[in-house]
Amino acid sequence: MLFQAALVFLASTATPVGAFTGPNRAFTRRSGASSLKMGGSILSSQTGMSSLDPTIINKYMDLGMPKGKVLAEYVWVDAKGELRSKTRTLPVDKCASPDTLPKWNFDGSSTDQAPGDDSEVILRPQAIFRDPFRPVPEGDDANILVMCDTYTPAGEPLPSNTRYPAAQAFKGNEDLVTWFGMEQEFTLFNMDERTPLGWPEQGFPTRPQGPYYCSVGPENSFGRQITDSLYRACLYAGLEISGTNGEVMPGQQEYQVGPCVGIDAGDQLFMSRYILARVCEDFQVFCTLHPKPIVGGDWNGAGMHTNVSTKEMREDGGIEAIYKAIYKLGAKHKEHIAAYGEGNELRLTGEFETADMDTFCYGVANRGASIRIGRDTDDEGKGYFEDRRPSSNCDPYTVTGMIMKTITEDVDVPVIAPMSKSEA
Repeated sequence: MLFQAALVFLASTATPVGAFTGPNRAFTRRSGASSLKMGGSILSSQTGMSSLDPTIINKYMDLGMPKGKVLAEYVWVDAKGELRSKTRTLPVDKCASPDTLPKWNFDGSSTDQAPGDDSEVILRPQAIFRDPFRPVPEGDDANILVMCDTYTPAGEPLPSNTRYPAAQAFKGNEDLVTWFGMEQEFTLFNMDERTPLGWPEQGFPTRPQGPYYCSVGPENSFGRQITDSLYRACLYAGLEISGTNGEVMPGQQEYQVGPCVGIDAGDQLFMSRYILARVCEDFQVFCTLHPKPIVGGDWNGAGMHTNVSTKEMREDGGIEAIYKAIYKLGAKHKEHIAAYGEGNELRLTGEFETADMDTFCYGVANRGASIRIGRDTDDEGKGYFEDRRPSSNCDPYTVTGMIMKTITEDVDVPVIAPMSKSEA
């Protein structure tokens, strides 16, 4: 699964011929290239697309909505694990909950989810979030984003509907109050889809990785505007986004979602990816969730580390429940690896803060392990563990559902010795 979002970057590879001037920080650029006007400033873009003028766009976006009407953007996952959406107008009283929202349909033959001679796929609303891309004045009814899953007209979940089996794994285990916190890494490229932000064209950075992680400064940080915009948009939407940071490879970023309980984790992570794609639309940046977008040189890959805890694990003595869960995950290591993302073999090599995908191991504070136990958890004897195996393009429904199913199985599994502290 390769997640992609095309569309807008603040500083492209075009070489400005002028200097920043005045309070608007406007600069001139090479003639013949398209430009994006932002509040009086002209920002360079090399996209091959028509110029976008927010002044004109806002003229329409500022028009009032009819009373009692809401724009609902129905979002779903297609056959490749990528996100699609379309909009409808609904009366506000239909938008109180997923249960009151109407079902909808789409042409599944255009998303590889149905044949052309029987192409209708049914969308069932499952979660509602505020729409940060269509804000309304305070006091008006908010427009919404609706996370849906997909069914045949007969009511059968599609094979691509990974939410359904995940929900079954959580069903009946509500008393465990299972928290998930997911760390979504992603890589930003120029619109040539070959040059990560901050990299020279057809080349590598002159400095090795190291200065770029949690960095500041124009020579180190590339894409901060994207993650800052994503952060605010997710907060507005009502997602449990809990932080962002620059990652180890230049042009690579991360945000965290959670803690979320049960199936809500997958709903929120997928919706956050949708919001990321829309933010990248506005900045004309190409975004990929590929776990190893740069295979040459000494550069980190990208993952979606998944932090897990049940109510028992968070209580005194919970470390024993953590160990038992880890042993069960170790016994099904191959099954989890097979479902943890496409291209993950390029990332899980035993280098660059990963464990080799053919070996299961765990340790305290060890980022070279399959499962990491934090030092605070080890010291306090309770807390959470981190599954470091999921790739950045993994399906969050599949990952959380599989973890839930595995750690709740009533089976005896062998005890696994932890990696030594010297390896941490």
